[in-house]
Amino acid sequence: MRGAVPPLPRNGAYGHQITAPVLFITTGAFIAPGETIVTKLTLGALAAATTVLTPIASSAQTEIEFWHAFTGRLGELVAAQVEQFNASQSEYSVTQAHKGNYSETLNAGIAAFRAGEQPEILMVFEVGTATMMGAQGAIKPVYEVMADAGAEFDQDAYIGSVKGYYTTPDGQMLSLPFNSSTPVLWVNRDRFEGAGLDPDMDLSTWQNVEMALDQLAEAGEECPLVTAWQSWIHLENFSAYHDVPFASQANGFGGTDTELMLNGEAQVAHISKMGEWAQEGKFIYTGRRNEGGANFRSGECALFTESSAGYAGIKAEAEFDFDVRPLPYWEGVGNAPQNTIIGGASLWVMEGHSDEEYKAVAAFLNFLSSSDVQAQWHQDTGYLPITTEAGEATRAAGFYDENPGTDVAVIQMTAKEPTENSKGLRLGNFDQIRGIIDEELEGVWAGDKTAQEALDSAKERGDALLRRFEQASR
Repeated sequence: MRGAVPPLPRNGAYGHQITAPVLFITTGAFIAPGETIVTKLTLGALAAATTVLTPIASSAQTEIEFWHAFTGRLGELVAAQVEQFNASQSEYSVTQAHKGNYSETLNAGIAAFRAGEQPEILMVFEVGTATMMGAQGAIKPVYEVMADAGAEFDQDAYIGSVKGYYTTPDGQMLSLPFNSSTPVLWVNRDRFEGAGLDPDMDLSTWQNVEMALDQLAEAGEECPLVTAWQSWIHLENFSAYHDVPFASQANGFGGTDTELMLNGEAQVAHISKMGEWAQEGKFIYTGRRNEGGANFRSGECALFTESSAGYAGIKAEAEFDFDVRPLPYWEGVGNAPQNTIIGGASLWVMEGHSDEEYKAVAAFLNFLSSSDVQAQWHQDTGYLPITTEAGEATRAAGFYDENPGTDVAVIQMTAKEPTENSKGLRLGNFDQIRGIIDEELEGVWAGDKTAQEALDSAKERGDALLRRFEQASR
């Protein structure tokens, strides 16, 4: 405990006894039932644990830790949120710490739990949801945290298409949506005008985008199209937007006995077309994550498929006129446009802390969910407002009128009721599966594989990891 007095050690060995299987699929490690994780206490801490509380000690703030994956402008905004919460009351104090990118932050949390040094709150990206759900004994569901703390918590206040990613089948929230985004199309208006194209042209379909790419290339543009997060945008969201399955069992929501279906006719056709654009110099591949963001923000590229959360960086750095448009879809394919799905991360509460610390967690999570805080976060970053009230407050304040296109992500996510194919993904070992998909797509962009060959291979290799997750989860 990082409050007035550490909690008395449990199980006699100053450790935490795991009474249920805990799966950490990311690293393949398994903590068996009954295995003890020992947390060493210093002599001073042990002495403090047996000391009677003094009036001074009892009035000390309860301190909690929040580990996240943000740097740059987003890191600054998170730090500001924490400072605002700490200044708003005197009972609790939150310390925030950057622990690397999404994968590194998840692994840092796993390592810390093994050592008995886990933070109270851990940011985990959406593809780690199934892993965290399987880590029973390591996490404390948010709905339980709120109930135990006696905090006001209306789960119906959260946007359904966002909340559904992180809930149980009966609608109980396991983690708190924090930075939820969805992919959109960013347009460099100056590049379009320089190439003789109307920057207001219709780019809602990939058919129209292809015509624009042809004209941009003919005009000598060296970077007509660049992308970030290729699997998330061009396979995972592509599948949801066209209402075709990415995986069986409702994309994993129906059970762990799922298999990939990313090599269907629609996905193969789209990746094949992008492969052609890559060979023709119309699509420039820059990397697996968000490396393409630097190319777009510097003004090099005309079109950019990226998260709606690119808004913070683009607004801060771009020295050109830009637009944000809906993600394109192939007209006549599936039921497009359906709805896109979220990316980003949610906040998971870790087991092994005191009641007072969980009360601090509940207070902080309620602060983050408040309408004013959410509306400001949405407006500053481009992330979705996680509550309906925050979105309505943003519209009422005139933000969307003053910043055209900033409501695109919200409309794209909420215009239609999600289907089994567009609710999201809940697949075990998905971080590793994404790595496989990235590798196979790189073969297509380089001209070494056809789209069918690459996606067939991604399915075969990914299904093997899904079977490992299924077996370990039994």
